[in-house]
Amino acid sequence: MFFWFIGTAIVTVGFVFRDPNFDNRLLIVGSVLPGVDVMFGGSRALHSITLSIALLAGVMIFTARGSGVRRTLLGLPIGMFLHLVFDAAWNDTDTFWWPFTGVAFSDDGIPIVDRGLVLSVALEAVGLAICVWLWRSNGLGDRARRRRFLDDGRLTGVPARFG
Repeated sequence: MFFWFIGTAIVTVGFVFRDPNFDNRLLIVGSVLPGVDVMFGGSRALHSITLSIALLAGVMIFTARGSGVRRTLLGLPIGMFLHLVFDAAWNDTDTFWWPFTGVAFSDDGIPIVDRGLVLSVALEAVGLAICVWLWRSNGLGDRARRRRFLDDGRLTGVPARFG
């Protein structure tokens, strides 16, 4: 699954932060980053809340308050947190609370695979619909707007208008 996490992350941040200047580029990366665990055979450290918290703490500690760098980098841990939410990662207690529940990972699969093909396809279809809506409402079919988004990560339509 790919679009489910991207679409839900962007819409959630739009509703919660209501910041038209939010940089969505690293949010998108963070929202799909835990999917890398698939290459390691199941849920691993990227599906642990510990890694998301550590990354957020690192951004807060090592960047200056109010800086553009902090503003940009915050999207990565926020996206990772939202992946855990929209993946229902807390259902695998051992992985979600790793390493506090032990350092070995369970043999459980990835939550999106474990919930079944029908539900995963349905969620991905919903995510794709959200992404199409975001694409159209932000005019990203226009080359200049798309270039601007790639340069600064800001969306000028929805969800910027949620605020």
